[in-house]
Amino acid sequence: MTDLNELAEMLWRAQETTTACEPVIVRAPDLTVEQAYEVQRINLERHDSPLVGRKIGLTSAALQTMLGITEPDFGGLLATMQVPAGGVIDTSGMLQPRAEAEIAFVLADDLDAEHITTADVISATSYILPAIEVIDSRVADWKISYRDTIADNASSGMFVLGSEPVSLIDNELELAGMVLRKNNRVVSTGAGIACMDHPVNAVTWLANTLAGLGTPLRAGDIVLSGALGPVTPVVSGDVLDAQISRVGRVRVRFA
Repeated sequence: MTDLNELAEMLWRAQETTTACEPVIVRAPDLTVEQAYEVQRINLERHDSPLVGRKIGLTSAALQTMLGITEPDFGGLLATMQVPAGGVIDTSGMLQPRAEAEIAFVLADDLDAEHITTADVISATSYILPAIEVIDSRVADWKISYRDTIADNASSGMFVLGSEPVSLIDNELELAGMVLRKNNRVVSTGAGIACMDHPVNAVTWLANTLAGLGTPLRAGDIVLSGALGPVTPVVSGDVLDAQISRVGRVRVRFA
């Protein structure tokens, strides 16, 4: 029988010691997706930090094809994961960080209906912001499966949001171009269409999934909707600058 607490402890210990562990599915090859989310929940509840929102991962068609899946995954965002705009991310507690640019949604209303539409998401969104998410994996060499990344809180690390809110109304996010620069050199480009054809689609998927689990998105929640382009590895000393047309700009430094 799979011991979910043991799996959670393995991932927790990897984070605490900054020493990557073996894939979860090596230890528990029969782990189900539902059990992987339970492992995620166990470790989220161990943190002495409130949940401020959710992140969506694996939103690109290419990644889903590579992993043999048909839908993304999600993880929790803790208050301690957020860094102020223009601030500094401490890499000393991270194992193998990679960064990506995306669009963050900040909700004004709950999304807890039985069936949530894209129109519901648009109506419930207070504003959007550019974001840089720094993903990290407790699994050695990023050798992850779908169930591994779910158990590992969707490979969450840190995140930073822009400081100038933008309205979602009449904003054609699927056409929003993204450029991510590292140390003044372009390292990633993309567009809103890369995120499930439109970032609102990703948030709609998340809203319906969480409502079905009885843990709906609430007013005030931050939702990182998914990467608009490829990730880039980061180390101490790097400076990242993300520009997303129609949305804005966000910058962060690593030390």
